[in-house]
Amino acid sequence: MLLSVGDCLILTFTMSHFIQVGFLLLYMSICGQCGKMKHGIRRTSVQHHKLGNPLFKKVLDETKTHQVKTDHLLRVDDHDFTMRPAFAGPAVPVGVDVQVESLDSISEVDMDFTMTLYLRHYWKDERLSFPSKTNKSMTFDGRLVKKIWVPDVFFVHSKRSFIHDTTTENIMIRVYPDGHVLYSLRVTVTSACNMDFSRFPLDTQTCTLELESYAYTDEDLMLYWKSGDESLSTDDKISLSQFLIQKFHTTSRLAFYSSTGWYNRLYINFTLRRHIFFFLLQTYFPATLMVMLSWVSFWIDRRAVPARVSLGITTVLTTSTIITGVNASMPRVSYIKAVDIYLWVSFVFVFLSVLEYAAVNYLTTVHDGTDRKLREKPLPCTCDISHTRTMMLDDAYCKPDVNGLTGYTQAPVSSEETADKQEHMVVCLSLANEATTAKKKTVRSFRIIQNTHVIDAYSRMIFPGAFIFFNLIYWSVYC
Repeated sequence: MLLSVGDCLILTFTMSHFIQVGFLLLYMSICGQCGKMKHGIRRTSVQHHKLGNPLFKKVLDETKTHQVKTDHLLRVDDHDFTMRPAFAGPAVPVGVDVQVESLDSISEVDMDFTMTLYLRHYWKDERLSFPSKTNKSMTFDGRLVKKIWVPDVFFVHSKRSFIHDTTTENIMIRVYPDGHVLYSLRVTVTSACNMDFSRFPLDTQTCTLELESYAYTDEDLMLYWKSGDESLSTDDKISLSQFLIQKFHTTSRLAFYSSTGWYNRLYINFTLRRHIFFFLLQTYFPATLMVMLSWVSFWIDRRAVPARVSLGITTVLTTSTIITGVNASMPRVSYIKAVDIYLWVSFVFVFLSVLEYAAVNYLTTVHDGTDRKLREKPLPCTCDISHTRTMMLDDAYCKPDVNGLTGYTQAPVSSEETADKQEHMVVCLSLANEATTAKKKTVRSFRIIQNTHVIDAYSRMIFPGAFIFFNLIYWSVYC
């Protein structure tokens, strides 16, 4: 079949078009291969440049790369961490140091104290060793604690304790390549403190925080202070409102339990001395003022009964209120405290001032009644002597029998009548002398009663002197 001229032209054009497209694709592939070769040469030159520069000679630690997981690096899954290090071998030494952050409160009523501290443990667990070219440690948070072995230290005699968890649990674990571990946590603990209030408020208290392993005896775990007394550090800004912190120190010894054995126990001891100024203002000064106020009644007239009685009752009630207020903030101990001695002696002084006026008032009433009877009762003697003669007989008097002589005139009498009359006068004078002597004895015995202000005068000197003497002895003994 012969092709026409037109068909030949169309076929020729189509074949030329395919040939051009083929040449274009071949050229593009050749250019791509050349670009890759140039890029590879450039990257190789850059790497050689970095290796030649000292700034790029830092060797990456495989422990710091993201490709290595913690579990794989520490081989946590390869060991049984429910057992202590060197199980069935010698005891594991666990060093402890403490940094006291704050001493929050001291409670006399509950007999305890609250302290916030940083508790750090140091031990070696070869199961946690890992390879490191730079010998640098790794630090983890509290999530690793549940996967490895840590010492089971607890606070003996603690009432409440907790680990701070804001914003996360305040726990830090630092593992070194050779297997040494630092385990630190921030704890607030409330522990009992045996206080002696026999010298309160002039007392000094010593409290102790005790640390001990709960499960491991001294054959499995040896608990010790890492640096002796330097293992305990405190903040210089620690202060309390009622106490002055004198010193902190550490001790350690073994504790024995009959059912489980011997355990290592660590002690944090601190001594507190109470500030006295607060109690001087709130207790001692008011009690002293009440005692001095009770003395004011000694200068008030003994006839002003309402004034002296109301003053005495007021001071007694106020002193008893002070005693009640002090004991309300103290534990109910079975022994006498120093403040109790002062307050109760003050109460006795106030109460005695009330009794003093009761005695004065009673003796005054008795004397007034006796004096009234002496004035109203005449002597049983009728004599024929003049009234003037009767009044001269040592202040005694004899009422003459005037009515019996009325209407009679004086008549001469015989010698017998004269003798009888003289004998009668002798008897009358004898009776008058006896009455005078009795009256003098009565006046002498009631002389202090007749002047009852003398009792108040003596009280003005005796009460202040005795109270000052008591204060001298009290403050010399307790200070």
